[in-house]
Amino acid sequence: MKFNDEVGSVLGRKGARIYSVSPSAYVCDALREMAERDIGALVVLEQGRVAGMFSERDYARKVMLLGRSSLETSVSDVMSPAARVATGDSIDSCLHLMTSARVRHLAVMEGEALAGVVSIGDLVNWIISAQAEAIDHLHHYIGAEYPG
Repeated sequence: MKFNDEVGSVLGRKGARIYSVSPSAYVCDALREMAERDIGALVVLEQGRVAGMFSERDYARKVMLLGRSSLETSVSDVMSPAARVATGDSIDSCLHLMTSARVRHLAVMEGEALAGVVSIGDLVNWIISAQAEAIDHLHHYIGAEYPG
C-alpha cells in the first residue's frame, strides 16, 4: 500500500457497493437511506448515469439552514455536482481533489461507468494502513541480524 496506489485498489479492498438515489426522490427519503446504511453521501443516478452527489452537507446547508422541508424538497434541488476520478488515479491526486474541491466523496469512474464511491475516510484508512506497513517493514529491517 502506497500513496501512489490507484484508487481502484481502495475500491477492491472496501468493496464497490454503490448506494444511490434518484434526483426526483425527496430529501427525507435520501436521509433515511443514508442513516440505514450509515453513510454520509449518496450518488444521484439518473437513467444509470451520475447526475450528482447528495451529502449530509447538502442537507445541512441547503435544506435545514434555509428552513426548507425535507418532505417537500427533491434531491435534484439540493444535490452537488459529483467530483469524479478514474479508477487509475492515484490516492494522492484524489486527496488533492477533495481538498481543492472541498468535497468528502468522489465518484470513481471506469470509463463512462460508475465503479464505486470513495470517501475521505476510505482514503485516510488506506494511508494509515500504508504507514503501518512501512513501519513494520522498517522494524523488520532494523531488527534483522547482520549477516556478516
